[in-house]
Amino acid sequence: MTGVREGLNGHLGALDRGLYALFSRHADEQAHATDRQHYRAAGLETSFDLYIARVYGLAWTVGLLVATQLFVTTLLAPSGLTAAFLDVLGDGVPVLNEVRVPAVPRLYVGAVFGALVGVAGRWLVLRAGRLYLSRRAAARRAEIERTLPGAVRYLRVLASGSNDQREMLQQVAGQDAYGATADAFRRILNKAALTGNLDEGLTTVARDTPSRDVLAPFLLKFREHAGQSRDSLEGYLEMEGRLLSQRQQRAHQRASGYMELLAELFVVMLVFPALAVLILTVASVFTPELNTSVSTPLGAFTYREVLVYAAAVFVLLMGLATALTVAALRPTDHAMPTYQRPTTVGDTLRTAHENPASAAFVCLAPATFTVGVLWSLGYKPIDVALLGYAVYGVPVGAVASRRARLDDAKDREIQDFIHAVSGHVSLGLPFPAAVRRVTEDVDFGPLQPDVEALAFNLGLTTSVDETDDVRAAALDRFVGRVGTPLASQTVGLVVGALSAGSNTEKVFETLETEIGRLYHERKELRSQLMVYVAVGWTTALLVVGVVVAVNATVLDGFSQLSGVAESTSSTSLNPAAIDPAQDRERFYLVTQATVLACGWFAGMASRGKYEALLHSGLLVVITYVVFTGLGVV
Repeated sequence: MTGVREGLNGHLGALDRGLYALFSRHADEQAHATDRQHYRAAGLETSFDLYIARVYGLAWTVGLLVATQLFVTTLLAPSGLTAAFLDVLGDGVPVLNEVRVPAVPRLYVGAVFGALVGVAGRWLVLRAGRLYLSRRAAARRAEIERTLPGAVRYLRVLASGSNDQREMLQQVAGQDAYGATADAFRRILNKAALTGNLDEGLTTVARDTPSRDVLAPFLLKFREHAGQSRDSLEGYLEMEGRLLSQRQQRAHQRASGYMELLAELFVVMLVFPALAVLILTVASVFTPELNTSVSTPLGAFTYREVLVYAAAVFVLLMGLATALTVAALRPTDHAMPTYQRPTTVGDTLRTAHENPASAAFVCLAPATFTVGVLWSLGYKPIDVALLGYAVYGVPVGAVASRRARLDDAKDREIQDFIHAVSGHVSLGLPFPAAVRRVTEDVDFGPLQPDVEALAFNLGLTTSVDETDDVRAAALDRFVGRVGTPLASQTVGLVVGALSAGSNTEKVFETLETEIGRLYHERKELRSQLMVYVAVGWTTALLVVGVVVAVNATVLDGFSQLSGVAESTSSTSLNPAAIDPAQDRERFYLVTQATVLACGWFAGMASRGKYEALLHSGLLVVITYVVFTGLGVV
């Protein structure tokens, strides 16, 4: 162990070497035994000893800084404030409030409180470092359990052509669609390359994986069945694939239940602030204290103003948190694709009509120009910000929506394409000839150019790289041209299966089943999520309608009531509590914050962050038109 640490120490920077020398001994303590297990499951590149040394170094740094800051603050604070604080403790702490405690010098007070808070800060950092390992391990476990069912189905296809464990694992490890499972298989192969024994790699990863209930037993049973016969391995993989798919389906059902609860909570939490502002407005007529000014770092505000602004901030934070939760609850094997912006400005401009990432970059210019024009025309700052946001978000979201509809159309056609090719292959036609025949006989709409390119590439006698298989290269290009997650999850597996020598008919039979299952799940998920889109829009429009009605009736009524109060000295109403113009502005602010949050929720439930821009931008524009058109603001 000493030699290993000395070798590691030679490759570290000066700071890490110092931390390692001071704190690495803590890694061997029994208190960190569980942390070591979490570290193995977390898959960090840093050694465990160095990680613990860094955490302890940060903990001591934070503890000392916090203790010093509190000590200095106590010495510099007004003496009256320190005395008042000690009086509160003396009167509230048991035993101390029953005995006479002599006056304590401020130096001692600062030292004691600084030490206590410093120790607490050090403990919190250590706790956060341990929590990070456990959370990272849990995230890897969830990712493995999400991607393992698809990887097992892929292994079953590969097993029809070979029972070479190393080759099968290599094929899965090369597929990006299998995420953390592919990473685990790469770790197996790396360990096997170091030790020269694949069983050692399987055993090591099964021991260290965070998925102790799913991946670990699978790897051990995979090794056992692969050592018997191809039929045994293929039968096991078929059974395991069904079991894992059922487990995944139950996880999706639990996530749907969480989504329903989240939607109900969302409606309550977003409608409540608007109602609270209304209640505060009404209560201010009878409670003059709500209009009392209070000093803040940003200036003097009344208590009612502070509560209104707090309600708006609360709504925005709630909407953001809910949108992120929706994204986390969405089954990640049905997540929307991520788009990359081209590296050059010219390519970015050319793809802005079809690539949301390019559109997000291009639309910055018109949004900035709009903000400048609105500001020069004298629009209110809140309207400048909201309309600038809408000018940016709506076009970007529209491009994303158009691209999503095109991808949906391609996914519908790719299912028919695979079905047609599978039928010809099952009749004995070679794969390239089957693709060519299907291309000539059937029109696949938006997928037709991609299919024609596939047929042409399959007809080539050589590939660009002569070491590549022609079919594999052609299918790789086809998946890249289609560019949908469904294509990469389904057609992509054909590449490795055919390269491994699997039976072509069986490959396409499995592929047909897989693509049908995935497409059906996507349609079902889309139908379920549209309910939450409707919830977001309904909530937003409901709040807009309620606030407009309140502005048109309640505020004017209280204005008249305040007028009566001015002429009647016997009433206890505060005639200056209601300022219709100012209160309408406050209602408008809270309403716009609410519709923004509703748009984020609806967009994330629909198709992700780009549609969140579209829905929230449209709701902002609708709210602005309604409020200004009706003369509310």
